[in-house]
Amino acid sequence: MRLPDGVREATPADVPDILRLIRELAAYEREPDAVETTEALLQTWLFESDPVASVLVAEAEGRVVGIALWFRTYSTWTGVPGIYLEDLYVEPGRRGSGLGKALLASLARIAVDRGYRRVEWAVLDWNTPSIEFYQALGARPMADWTTYRLTGDALEELSGLGGS
Repeated sequence: MRLPDGVREATPADVPDILRLIRELAAYEREPDAVETTEALLQTWLFESDPVASVLVAEAEGRVVGIALWFRTYSTWTGVPGIYLEDLYVEPGRRGSGLGKALLASLARIAVDRGYRRVEWAVLDWNTPSIEFYQALGARPMADWTTYRLTGDALEELSGLGGS
């Protein structure tokens, strides 16, 4: 599959840039101290024997300036896989250059080429610039759905490993 100019599949050598951009995204999303991942964890889960996610990188002037980190999902209703976009980030100075659209177009091409039925992601309610960008591309919010998350003590408790 041919990707748009400036977009390519990430390699292990990109891990430091991927982590840098994940940290920049966390700061943009007002959670600068929330990133726990490390280069070693990214190396393991993106590139070793059992990868759980993939990354496309956007380059400009020979350096990585954007990422789309994604993983495959499965819909029991359609019976077909899809793509969940975990992180889409382009450095502020490169926004408006078409790289964000190229990253999303690349994910759409992967989905279409593989026979997947959807590409989906979450966006913070306050992130108006991103919402407007996504809507301009034809994406629509999912009404009547709320995302839930189980972490920390609640996850341990439910797993039977925490408390009584």
